[in-house]
Amino acid sequence: MKTFKGLAAVPADFGPSVVTIGKFDGVHEGHRAIIARLREIAAERGILSTVVTFDRNPLALLAPDRCPDSLVSVRQKLGLLATTGLDATVLLAFDRQLASVPAEEFVERVLVEVLRADVVLVGRDFRYGAKGAGDVALLEELGERHGFEVEVVADVLPDGERRVSSTWIRELLAAGDVRAATALLGHTPTVSGIVVHGAKRGRELGYPTANLSPESEGLVPGDGVYAGWLTDAGVRYPAAISVGDNPTFEGVPQKQVEAYVIDRELDLYDHLVDVEFVDRIRGMVAFESIESLVDGIRDDVDVAKKLLA
Repeated sequence: MKTFKGLAAVPADFGPSVVTIGKFDGVHEGHRAIIARLREIAAERGILSTVVTFDRNPLALLAPDRCPDSLVSVRQKLGLLATTGLDATVLLAFDRQLASVPAEEFVERVLVEVLRADVVLVGRDFRYGAKGAGDVALLEELGERHGFEVEVVADVLPDGERRVSSTWIRELLAAGDVRAATALLGHTPTVSGIVVHGAKRGRELGYPTANLSPESEGLVPGDGVYAGWLTDAGVRYPAAISVGDNPTFEGVPQKQVEAYVIDRELDLYDHLVDVEFVDRIRGMVAFESIESLVDGIRDDVDVAKKLLA
């Protein structure tokens, strides 16, 4: 997949293409259904499959107080899009200038002039242009004028009622239901970050952990203990993962992610690692003593081993 950061980076001879536009937060199963159809049309017509996305949620600029936490960082999003078989992704900076572009001008500039769109795929509630003034009806009208087709892709409804959405996935992650979130995402919820020094309590207890920096990328699930994987330099290790403030000890920072690599002791300080959340083992509890804490950790590790086997 080629990635173009901004319209100016797109070659003058790009296209023709089949295009879809969206935030693509999480690159979940709903997004993947659109991309699958995008690639199908591209193969049939011998043209390029292209996604247009943004460097932030537009609400981060337009209504910060209503902007939800992103499921993935921009880097993670581009990495996930690259796994789908797309030909190209155009990453636009969502700034005041872009936010003020009228709907018709956005279509003409992005879809017609730069990407030479032959087909445009959208969801039924697709909005675009300044103040979200553009809708599917206007897009179809502009398609007739400029010579591109518009296809509305049906929602993905896993339970027959609710469509897959980033909002639903956030709810599941907040509840710690990473298994259900994985089903909607089509991939395992993952947090990426630099391993930093912690209080070293895990090491003292016989279970040294990799502590992720608070500036990690990806939405951290609700407090609790999880079975998952830690990937360092392309090598994947089974892990028991703690998320939360560790109520057994005082003064532990809120929402800390600590991963114990099962039966291995690795020097991971300052490494950029990925931590995947496969299943939730239990919620976060305060143990009455250090001995009971060690017993609890041992039990968690045993459960993690079984879940990951």
